[in-house]
Amino acid sequence: MSTGNRIDRFLKLMVDKGASDLHLSVGRPPIFRLSGRMDPVRYRVLDDRDFEALVRPISPPHLWTSYAAEGDTDFAYELPGISRFRVNVYKQHRGMGAVFRVIPTKLMTVEQLGLPPAVRKLVNLQGGLVLVTGPTGSGKSTTLSAIINEMNATRPMHFITIEDPIEFVHPNKMSLVSQREIGPHSKSFSAALRAAIREDPDAVLVGEMRDLETIEMALNAAETGLLVFGTLHTNSASKTIDRVINVFPSERQESVRGILAGVLKGVLAQQLLRRKAGGRCAALEILFGTPAMASLIREGKTHQIGGVIQQGKNQGMIGMDDSLRLLVERDLIEPHAALEKALSKDEMRKWLSERGATLPDDADA
Repeated sequence: MSTGNRIDRFLKLMVDKGASDLHLSVGRPPIFRLSGRMDPVRYRVLDDRDFEALVRPISPPHLWTSYAAEGDTDFAYELPGISRFRVNVYKQHRGMGAVFRVIPTKLMTVEQLGLPPAVRKLVNLQGGLVLVTGPTGSGKSTTLSAIINEMNATRPMHFITIEDPIEFVHPNKMSLVSQREIGPHSKSFSAALRAAIREDPDAVLVGEMRDLETIEMALNAAETGLLVFGTLHTNSASKTIDRVINVFPSERQESVRGILAGVLKGVLAQQLLRRKAGGRCAALEILFGTPAMASLIREGKTHQIGGVIQQGKNQGMIGMDDSLRLLVERDLIEPHAALEKALSKDEMRKWLSERGATLPDDADA
């Protein structure tokens, strides 16, 4: 009989197959996510007893108690020599469920991820706010880890990360990297960020800017000259700016626009798409802080940000739809995938049709 936890053989198989996620759900057999598609494992349908036997032994006891009371919890699990996993355990109408996401243990560079070279500009920033945005599972953490990895290799600084849970583990290279996890190390993002400001950092990563208090503290930290990286669940630069401002009550929004205009140094909005040849690739919208961008934020004209991106092409800026077009031109993705993720679907449909792509009528539904 092998040692270890029962879940380990599923996680080993997951890594061997190259799946990104393992879904466990009472009433269904285990399911892998492979290149974006759900792929059932040949195994029996799970019942409550199976689920508990797989997940409870690896859950920190206080988090299992919290899950029982509140209906969901998150933690990280490491299988030495194989990988680390981000785990979300939740309750759903058929019973218990869990998702295991592979956290690649190998830190990648900007080049290895195939990110545009312009992303490297963020590695040399001295202060201000950088937002990396996109839906859940779009690779935000991976992109940020590449930026932090390069800063760590080239700059002597104190970098604090605040995560839920810690994903990529950064060894100390030229920098001192202090990684803090919500739960074991601090009770919330805002509490950890408040403490971080007193811990002599040069840069801080806020894993999720979920609420007004965290966003306000991140803005204030950037105003004092710290370099602050944060993530949001938005899919374009203009929506990201709107989200930050609209968190605040209307009477404060004008002053927040002024602060954001002064501190925002960059927005990377990211979406992951299935590659034709298997695996995934990222489409990236890139906006850098410029006087023109700052003016539009101050004046509440964020709908015109697309124009700033067009004018900034020679600085490495690119719009989401242009990024998708490049992936189509390089034959990396299917035309319908570009249409599905496009911000301006009518324009993308026209562009694809002009190039002879056959598109179903409901491709943009």
